[in-house]
Amino acid sequence: MMQVVNPQTGESDPAEIRRVFDAQLATALAWRESTAAERIARLKKLRDAMMARREDFYAAFQKDYRKPSAEVEATEFMPVLDEIRHAIGSLKKWMKPTKVWPTIASALTSSWIEYQPRGRALIVAPWNFPLNLCFGPMVSALAAGNTVILKPSEMTPAVSAVMAEIIAATFPENEVALFEGSLPTSQALLDLPFDHIFFTGSPAVGKVVMAAAAKHLTSVTLELGGKSPVIVDETANLRLTAEALMWGKFTNCGQICVAPDHVYVHESVKDKLVAECKAVLAERYGVTAQEQRNSPHLARVINQRHTQRIAGLLQDAQGRGARVLTGGEVDVAACYIAPTLIEQVPQEAQIMSEEIFGPVLPVITYRDLDAVVREINAQPKPLALYVFSTDKARTRRLLARTSSGGVAINHCVLHYAQGNLPFGGVNNSGIGNAHGHFGFKAFSHERAVLKSGPILMAKLFFPPYTDFKQKLIRATVDILRLPKLF
Repeated sequence: MMQVVNPQTGESDPAEIRRVFDAQLATALAWRESTAAERIARLKKLRDAMMARREDFYAAFQKDYRKPSAEVEATEFMPVLDEIRHAIGSLKKWMKPTKVWPTIASALTSSWIEYQPRGRALIVAPWNFPLNLCFGPMVSALAAGNTVILKPSEMTPAVSAVMAEIIAATFPENEVALFEGSLPTSQALLDLPFDHIFFTGSPAVGKVVMAAAAKHLTSVTLELGGKSPVIVDETANLRLTAEALMWGKFTNCGQICVAPDHVYVHESVKDKLVAECKAVLAERYGVTAQEQRNSPHLARVINQRHTQRIAGLLQDAQGRGARVLTGGEVDVAACYIAPTLIEQVPQEAQIMSEEIFGPVLPVITYRDLDAVVREINAQPKPLALYVFSTDKARTRRLLARTSSGGVAINHCVLHYAQGNLPFGGVNNSGIGNAHGHFGFKAFSHERAVLKSGPILMAKLFFPPYTDFKQKLIRATVDILRLPKLF
């Protein structure tokens, strides 16, 4: 059943949201006993329905923000299909109880961990990858045996409409439902006592989601963002660095939570790196400003408001002395900002404290790597850190001295697509992990089970505490001070 949106307000009816939420309770309870085969069947239905609307998604992404069809395939379809493939191939293993060794205190018992569905899950998705970041977490939720309510972004209405049609045609509403709307719809959903909330978005909104979840002691996975720094030292392969950086920064018009935010480059190779970056941009998008503007390979900023925000960051930086190395053209009405590199950006510029989330890349020259590390550590922990270097010892030191959700060495962004790695932030950039087995566990309760053997060894520790028991307990504690034997 398609969920109806009020045409005057653009919001879903809170009463309808509550009705569907209540309807999913019986399903969530029944799905605690769901088999791997049943869960896999749901994933296959989702996969087939999604693939059947491939061309419709091309048109929807083009309408929402002129996203090239190749990027729709690579950054929207590919991650979701990989999640489905991974889950289908691994679900039986993931669901299997994990046996654990007994400890001294639990001698002569057996123990294991069971993976139980959390129950009713809410997934709140952003606009930058509206299909990937909505359906991707849903794959993990369904694999783990949960019911799902989806809330996509109102900023990509064409894509959201196609997703809503797919969900309505593929699942009964007591299994999976999708509600469209903006802040009022989100608030109506967050008021409900879900068993788990998976949110992708900004740290500021993540705090709101976490506060709402706290009212019901609902567990959360928060995939947030931050200013992901890049370090390019004097040993880096500059051509490969430029190719990776220009891809990671300007794909999806820079609207990627793990996009390179700013680059620290050693002074001895800065000019050559900039030259290589300019060459890559010319090869991919055109030599002249007009060619780049007309390039079918560049997406647009999501809307005029965000275009004005990014343009304001650029103008503020220029007003404080920053210099444009390439790009800089802005057309707010067309939601267009050229691929832009800037240098000589003072620390007090707004662009150095606010996540850019657009096609502007500050290039910062450094001489002392220790100073760079201090600057990174003085900021909130980012979602990603990128190191371009062929010095293995230096790279290891950088990883040891910094903290971030993830790291890529001599590449950027691609770690997101490695489904065997946990994807997530740390503190300000996120809580919890997603993808593959880590996504399955995010939507699962790891339930501890202990089974006693025929001899109840623990009776030796039960009252009354005779002298013998007192000595036995004391001796056991003393044994625990020794190194682990196995």
